[in-house]
Amino acid sequence: MCGIVGYVGRKRVVPVILDGLRRLEYRGYDSAGIAVCGNGEGLQIRRAEGKLRNLEEVIRLKPLDGTYGIGHTRWATHGRPTEENAHPHRDCTGRIVVVHNGIIENYVSLKKKLAEEGHRFTTETDTEIIAHMIEK
Repeated sequence: MCGIVGYVGRKRVVPVILDGLRRLEYRGYDSAGIAVCGNGEGLQIRRAEGKLRNLEEVIRLKPLDGTYGIGHTRWATHGRPTEENAHPHRDCTGRIVVVHNGIIENYVSLKKKLAEEGHRFTTETDTEIIAHMIEK
């Protein structure tokens, strides 16, 4: 089971999303990530394997800020529990990010078709194909 938290508003987004993810920790997870925008620097993503404190350390070392964003805790179903496989995932342009809870049963055939069309994948997850399908 995963946790998903989104925020749009005037407050600094990172503390709001991290607090929301902390409240969902009881559900269990193996990695976490956050995507933030709205500060003039474009879309920024931070991800970490393991517990939320690992993501907080990544953010401490490489801060990000904005006014809207989305956070995710992942329980691996497709792909190992690694930083690369943690959500959010991007499309080829880097303008679309996706988090997802569930399983895409036919992702292998969809991924193959998208790869044949020139899409580049960076994870082992089924979720990444959603960003690429939206990009199309």
